[in-house]
Amino acid sequence: MSTREAPAPCPICGKPAAPAFRPFCSQRCADVDLGRWLSDRYVIPGEDQDDTGPPPHDDQTEKT
Repeated sequence: MSTREAPAPCPICGKPAAPAFRPFCSQRCADVDLGRWLSDRYVIPGEDQDDTGPPPHDDQTEKT
């Protein structure tokens, strides 16, 4: 008897994932997911950081 788990469903359409496109079921679903990331439909929660200024001063890097 095998203890192998069934593959997780595709996060886009819910069909079984295909090994060649894992975790997706097809190239189309992989492209849909990429498009969502590139169009900012997926975001990581948190505050926006101002990256325009100089880096913060770190006393640990200065050893004179």
